[in-house]
Amino acid sequence: MRIKMLAAAAMLGVASLGLSACAQTLNATVSRYQAMPAPQGQTFSVVPGEGMAARGGLEFQRYAGLVAQQLAARGYAPAANPGSANLIVQLGYGVDRGQVRYFSDPFYRGGLWGGGFYGPWGWRRSGFGWGFGWDDPFMDGGIDSYIEYHGEVDLHIRAAGSGTPLFDGRAQARSDTNRLDILVPNLVEALFTGFPGHSGEVIKITVPARRR
Repeated sequence: MRIKMLAAAAMLGVASLGLSACAQTLNATVSRYQAMPAPQGQTFSVVPGEGMAARGGLEFQRYAGLVAQQLAARGYAPAANPGSANLIVQLGYGVDRGQVRYFSDPFYRGGLWGGGFYGPWGWRRSGFGWGFGWDDPFMDGGIDSYIEYHGEVDLHIRAAGSGTPLFDGRAQARSDTNRLDILVPNLVEALFTGFPGHSGEVIKITVPARRR
């Protein structure tokens, strides 16, 4: 029972994260404004938008392919090139440098195990985030820390030629990882859940977290 209580207390520190080291879901905030035409075979082309997508390259092509798959599944057709597309799809994405967050252990009992931390348990940095472990140097005094990152995917769809706005969407999430190959696919999936949605809505969407 005591170990369960200690585990629950430790997890309070990362409860706000959308994608943790052992989490099975991603909690994203999605905002959408749309005037999308019903799919009737319109062609589209995905081009670089803002943020880290602006540099293009192979990384962008990978994530553009994910967006193309989502649009194709909804009845839109990939164009041979941007010049022949009916719809221009601007994809942007990025993640910040992170911010250190601190939390305390309400069940901390310094010195009980001679180490001044969670008895035999500590809260340590693992491969993707924080997990239970041994001898964490931050545990002295019952205070621990972790890094929280903010990831974002933006999608703007415009009518080719006129530039008429048809869709503006954004998916955001807090996470314990800054890896784009983990964040972007999950945020794209969240953005396309219920696509195109109701104009002006801001909703919370939970999707199964996929790690690469």
